[in-house]
Amino acid sequence: MVKTMGDFKLTVDAGEFTDSEIVVLLGQNGTGKTTFIRLLAGLMKADGDQQVPALNVSYKPQKISPKFKGTVRMLFIKKIKAAFLNPQFNTDVMKPLNIDNIIDQEVTHLSGGELQRVAIVLALGQPADIYLIDEPSAYLDSEQRIIAAKVIKRFIVHFKRTAFIVEHDFIMSTYLADRVVVYEGIPSVDAKANTPQSLLTGMNKFLASLQVTFRRDPTNSRPRINKLDSQMDQEQKLSGNYFFIES
Repeated sequence: MVKTMGDFKLTVDAGEFTDSEIVVLLGQNGTGKTTFIRLLAGLMKADGDQQVPALNVSYKPQKISPKFKGTVRMLFIKKIKAAFLNPQFNTDVMKPLNIDNIIDQEVTHLSGGELQRVAIVLALGQPADIYLIDEPSAYLDSEQRIIAAKVIKRFIVHFKRTAFIVEHDFIMSTYLADRVVVYEGIPSVDAKANTPQSLLTGMNKFLASLQVTFRRDPTNSRPRINKLDSQMDQEQKLSGNYFFIES
């Protein structure tokens, strides 16, 4: 499908997805990742006849504005009462995200990180087949990001759902992704979303476009960026292996 917005045009290649799968959207800013998520959410229409079929979705937007007058507990009872009262949901989602500490705080008084955790709970608490999550790591510290990634992954696999996630944190992306959609083109002008591909192939393609290489840290297995033009950087670029080389 195609979506034109002013001077920007996004072309989306056809692809398929399955349940128990997380598809991470990778691309530079301005290549249409949020536009694609909004198309899937049914918040905007594509150009012409090729439209997204009607999907049962839960959507967490990129920007969260705390307008609700009341406490976090009141918000959850109003929006996601069934999930909020479900012991399994409490154990799998709310406890790891440390919601107990803020459950009786006013929503309008929450910090950015606290709001993000509440927004993730709200998104996962909505009954849906497809979860659309835009920037779940924003405002979270590195430890909270790993916890949030584990919560999202476990939820999607356990309940056999599908998630499309926009994420700029590289470690979080690699942990979450079963497959990736790589966006390429000229930011804010003309971009294309490729069909979903494997994590290794997609990451290689994305990192090649940025001319950045990563290795796996031998002590903790986390991805580490190589210094530009270092021996490791040059060797990986020559071999076409921009993503994870075993030491």
